Amino acid sequence: MKRILLACLVTTVCAMAAAQQTYKDKQSYKDWPKLASKLDDDFFKTEEALRIGDNVMLYQQTTGGWPKNIYIPAELTQEERERALEMKDDVNESTIDNKATTTEITYLSRLYNATGIDKYKEAAVRGMQYLFEAQYDNGGWPQFYPRPTGYYTHITYNDDAMTNVLKLMRDVSKGKEPYAYLPEDVRRRAKEALDKGVDCILKTQVRQNGRLTVWCAQHDEHTLAPAKARAYELPSLSGQESDDIVLFLMSLSKPSAEVIACVDAAVAWFKEVQIDGLKRETFTNADGKKDYRMVPCGEGEACTPLWARFYRLDDNRPFFCDRDGIMRYDLSEIGYERRNGYSWYNDGGLKVFKKYEQWKKKLSGL
Repeated sequence: MKRILLACLVTTVCAMAAAQQTYKDKQSYKDWPKLASKLDDDFFKTEEALRIGDNVMLYQQTTGGWPKNIYIPAELTQEERERALEMKDDVNESTIDNKATTTEITYLSRLYNATGIDKYKEAAVRGMQYLFEAQYDNGGWPQFYPRPTGYYTHITYNDDAMTNVLKLMRDVSKGKEPYAYLPEDVRRRAKEALDKGVDCILKTQVRQNGRLTVWCAQHDEHTLAPAKARAYELPSLSGQESDDIVLFLMSLSKPSAEVIACVDAAVAWFKEVQIDGLKRETFTNADGKKDYRMVPCGEGEACTPLWARFYRLDDNRPFFCDRDGIMRYDLSEIGYERRNGYSWYNDGGLKVFKKYEQWKKKLSGL
């Protein structure tokens, strides 16, 4: 009986603690971009918005960019503030990965619009200048800048890093809210960066037997060829990152003939490599851990079409990879950690198909 009462007490305390937790407490870094995108305009008129804005400025590095994987809205201790100040000169941490830098520029822009406080405008402009400086002459962006070595220097589509920057450049160049306040020279440079970035996308689209397909998650910044990143991220055609690239291209107001041909070819590739009749099944493995496997759909079962994250460059065969860097062709052949710690399948192609139909109708009416 005592054990039951103790268990109930622990459960109640935990529930109360969870209920009392707010966005001011430490949370996953992934929650910061999500939170920032959901805030309404009225929030930015509050003292709390100013507190978070000051945190954003605190974490801005001397490069003008921001580090990644930080839950910025948290209330900081003095020790944490001092550590953030020390990080400012660690220029190798400035990045566009995991929505870093673009998220902070947008937050500061909304805060400036609501308050008119110049320091937020100035910090956002410095962030834009960082992005201008980080762009290669060929139009691509590295994952980190100015890191001098490693896969961080590759042109990075992985996790939509470069695509997120291009969306920002598109909106800034058009003077869309919340960026209409930005000076004309910033808007002009954003248009130049946008055009160069689109050209880079066109130049990096992989040809397979002379036919345009899609993109690798990262491309060599010198040769523009598909490039390796981490051990399990081999040169490949990406069924994960390529969908957002295509969606971005279809968002351009006046697509060139080259952009239209690029999109048409990419959509044809998505149709060709679509995986039907497969679904995810969760189970408990021999070690008692929650695991999953891919199994055939049942007879008459309507399963969502899927795309693999990686396809071989020469023949579009889906593959999987563990930290040993060896291609394997069945998800069960890689270890538990990578199987469950990485996204191997997705249904992003469906968004591409839906938008493509609308886009083609719109083009035919121009």
